[in-house]
Amino acid sequence: MEKFLLPCLNKKLFGVECFGCGMQRSFLLALNGDFIGAFNLFPALYSSLILLLCIGLHFVDKSRNYHKVIIGMAVLNAIILVGSYIYKLTH
Repeated sequence: MEKFLLPCLNKKLFGVECFGCGMQRSFLLALNGDFIGAFNLFPALYSSLILLLCIGLHFVDKSRNYHKVIIGMAVLNAIILVGSYIYKLTH
């Protein structure tokens, strides 16, 4: 399965990791049951999955308003992404 992963063009072209580097490998680790390893590789994985679930619910369940939840999860996900990226660059 790992041979089908997409390469990071930002890292390939500029030599610097992007905000999403490690997401695919982290998702594979989570699918294999290594949840802690997945979190260590890409801390925003779980908040990203919850955000995608909320967006999916928004399209499926029209009787409820998910706008506030989606915006809140998007802000939380952005904070985790930026924080983990800064931590990765400094350590």
